[in-house]
Amino acid sequence: MHNTLIDSKKLLTIIDEPNTLVFDCRHDLTNREYGITSYRKGHLPKAIFACMENDLSKKPDGTNGRHPLPDANLFSDWLNQCGVTRTTQVVTYDDAGGVYASRLWWMLRWVGHNAVAVLDGGIQDWIKHGGSTEFEATHKSSRSKFDPQPRDIFVDANFILTRLQHNQMLVIDARANDRFHGRNETIDRIAGHIPGAINRFFKNNLNQAGKFRDACDLKVSFEQIIGDTPSSDVIHQCGSGVTACHNLLAMEVAGLHGSKLYPGSWSEWITDPSRPVSTD
Repeated sequence: MHNTLIDSKKLLTIIDEPNTLVFDCRHDLTNREYGITSYRKGHLPKAIFACMENDLSKKPDGTNGRHPLPDANLFSDWLNQCGVTRTTQVVTYDDAGGVYASRLWWMLRWVGHNAVAVLDGGIQDWIKHGGSTEFEATHKSSRSKFDPQPRDIFVDANFILTRLQHNQMLVIDARANDRFHGRNETIDRIAGHIPGAINRFFKNNLNQAGKFRDACDLKVSFEQIIGDTPSSDVIHQCGSGVTACHNLLAMEVAGLHGSKLYPGSWSEWITDPSRPVSTD
């Protein structure tokens, strides 16, 4: 079972097995058509397209952020339609260092599925190692049996708000440093960050080849940030609960288990003017 990362060489050996299911998670936060357009131009064999807006999120209502989590039962129903069972080895990939693939990775863990891994290096690494691509859309299989068993691995805004003053948690913000400090904000209407949060840009998890850094290297890097804080007291957030999953995955790769996600993230936080904002 692969439950964090999988490399292209290993995927080449299992992709044709009936128990392996691949999802294409390519997306662009500024271009909603990018993912499906890229999928149609070529994708991994038998890969199913996972749409960030329709499959991995529910519709925003103005108070729940830009990519709110879907209902666990509705998400599981989509997994059923795709053919995911409790024994399926799921592999997710994108072309952006795993940032969007890690969202589906986290969501599957959320509903109780452990056998899910992100393709390290994405479709670029797959092609580099001789992997083939195809153009025809993969049809979803007949309905399977997937009963969700949701885990307590995320928190809401009230959880964070009630703990801000008591040092009962550590919030790690995955956005770029300029957005974290309230500069060059082009996506959300209010700039800044949650008071007390520490910035770790998700791209710092990757090496120059666009693959995840070594587990030991990641562990040292994160321990410099979290210090003595237990992993279970670490909360990840970003702009809308997507790139934060990349940091969460990196901590799992590093052996620092049990951190949680704030899915609403900054885009939800700022919808309530009573919630504090910092640019320090």
